[in-house]
Amino acid sequence: MNRHTSPKTQARLADFMDGLNRRNPHQPEFHQAVLEVATHIIPFVLENPKYENARIFERLTEPDRLVTFRVCWEDDEGNVRVNRGYRIQHCNAIGPYKGGIRFHHDVTLSVLKFLAFEQTFKNSLTGLPMGGGKGGADFNPKGKSEREVMRFCQSFMTELFRHIGPYTDVPAGDTGVGGREISFMFGQFKRISNQFTGALTGKGLAFGGSEIRVEATGYGCVYFMLDMLKHHGHDLEGKTCAVSGSGNVAQYTAEKLIQLGAKVVTLSDSDGTIYDTAGIDAEKLEFVKQLKEVKRGRIQEYADHFHCEYLAGKRPWAVPVELAFPCATQNEIDEEDAQTLVKNGCIAVSEGANMPSTQRAIDVYQLNGVLFGPSKAANAGGVAVSGLEMTQNSMRLSWSRDELNTRLRDIMAKIHERCVKHGRQDGQVDYLKGANIGGFIKVADAMLAYGVM
Repeated sequence: MNRHTSPKTQARLADFMDGLNRRNPHQPEFHQAVLEVATHIIPFVLENPKYENARIFERLTEPDRLVTFRVCWEDDEGNVRVNRGYRIQHCNAIGPYKGGIRFHHDVTLSVLKFLAFEQTFKNSLTGLPMGGGKGGADFNPKGKSEREVMRFCQSFMTELFRHIGPYTDVPAGDTGVGGREISFMFGQFKRISNQFTGALTGKGLAFGGSEIRVEATGYGCVYFMLDMLKHHGHDLEGKTCAVSGSGNVAQYTAEKLIQLGAKVVTLSDSDGTIYDTAGIDAEKLEFVKQLKEVKRGRIQEYADHFHCEYLAGKRPWAVPVELAFPCATQNEIDEEDAQTLVKNGCIAVSEGANMPSTQRAIDVYQLNGVLFGPSKAANAGGVAVSGLEMTQNSMRLSWSRDELNTRLRDIMAKIHERCVKHGRQDGQVDYLKGANIGGFIKVADAMLAYGVM
């Protein structure tokens, strides 16, 4: 809320959040995600009584359904292991539920509800007919053998398969779930259902997958930054960039930045950050890909190999840069980090991860005129190409890499246009407001058309 917000609107927001917190106790990530959106949607619905009278936003903060299930599997020593699986089918007002599956020991109902809520707005912004969902399990693939991962994925899909399908819910990959895990799960789905359909995306090219799906989130994050900079009279070429993370999103964010002439100086993992003042080039990035995708090693090995600085236990945000790309995890930039970025001359942030900036960090960006590309807009490239994979599966065809990259570029440009259209404020563009309202309207109008349900 800004200082011009009326007392009536402030009271409505406080009342709304009190009710949400009461109905969803001990879910801090979900509360954070809803508050970020509600700050813009509550004033909007008060100005548009058709949404307020139908309680559209209240309905959007209650998922259509929450599915939880037990996942039993055997490790290589023959021990029976038990994990918990989830699928949050949040909203299918504009298309089948669509969203990733996350395998990580920190997976909780709160985390998945926040992700599914965000996914609904993100998918709407793409312009493609996809609803929002998310799923996963508190299983950590790190340190597990190939066969252990296979057994877990097959057991997970044995429970999940009854809830998904090409016209119902189409999961994809996310943290801890890459091409290997999707392949194991799709094989199990095909075996149980006796159907070869586009029930999952992120599949291998040999069995219905799409070109540039692996690159899409990172590429899209850079495209969104490029559009923000151009809209405000800046250029990407020659800018010094901090990228956090070293997985899929970070790698391909760095790759596209390098291709477009920017200088990437950081990557990171949970142990620390590498700071390469000479810049990460294509050859060095290929080392990172092999390190993370084949060896499954730690980013410190980059520093040892290329003799650059390693910041043990630290994130990249103290490094002086002009552009920041948080691509690791939620809430990785706090208020102090944001203040440091501003002090060091950062002019723009484009979020590759989901909700990587705390609300206080966002406040710092906006108070200091830092261009801010929120995750529901900036990292929509991944789900956009997942949606294009769904289209290809339905049509039984495959588009070329160049054609898909052109389509991705066009989708990200249109997301930027929607954010500008709905985010104009005091002669500036509030991209967070634009993304929230732009994503809300399409879903809300569909819900209104259906009546009360």
